[in-house]
Amino acid sequence: MTESNSPQTSSQHESESHQIGDWADLGQEMWSYLTGRGAAVNYTLQDMTVEVPRDIGPDAPRAVWKFDGTLRVTTSDDQVSS
Repeated sequence: MTESNSPQTSSQHESESHQIGDWADLGQEMWSYLTGRGAAVNYTLQDMTVEVPRDIGPDAPRAVWKFDGTLRVTTSDDQVSS
């Protein structure tokens, strides 16, 4: 095994120290990683159903989302003016 003597940038160090605790953390980390890299993530979904809870708890009402096709996730450094 070899050691690297190159210094790490603060963004490299920060990303290595982040802990993924839930789906929101994962989404945030993925978005941060993709931004500025010209990358895209494509998911091909076949008859997938997702229930999204409106409130917290096992009996919370849910919205039902159905996917059948390609979901493409991209990021951009361009700022949209409002």
